[in-house]
Amino acid sequence: MHEKVHTRLKRVDGYKFEIDFGEWDGKISMDEPEPLGGGTAPNAAMMLSSAVGHCLCASLLFCVGKSKGEAEDLSADVETSLAKNERGRWRIEGIKVNISLEMDDENQKKFERCRELFEDFCIVTASIRQGIKVDVDLDISGPA
Repeated sequence: MHEKVHTRLKRVDGYKFEIDFGEWDGKISMDEPEPLGGGTAPNAAMMLSSAVGHCLCASLLFCVGKSKGEAEDLSADVETSLAKNERGRWRIEGIKVNISLEMDDENQKKFERCRELFEDFCIVTASIRQGIKVDVDLDISGPA
């Protein structure tokens, strides 16, 4: 079974883009930090960082629910490290996620099985760990 997620980006100005997710009623913006962009919105590294954190938290909540447990509070702090490669190009070197989960003693007993499972159900983190194939097509046209 294959599913697809479609995202459309449209340049607003400079390095700022508006992102439309199609089936979701709303748009978000992305921008590059200064001095390249205006720094008015998150950049791609920030969005990837938040996607990893959100996916892990959602997978954890799902597992807790399946275990008939309840989380009182859940938060994550995601630190994405950037470094230049041998060609001097910025790359994401690593992502460190610290998740804080609050639950009472009874729910903690139900949670133990989730500790070993939840990461594997996070499609973003598991995919990044394996490496993701990216195909790029470039269409160039002149002024209309």
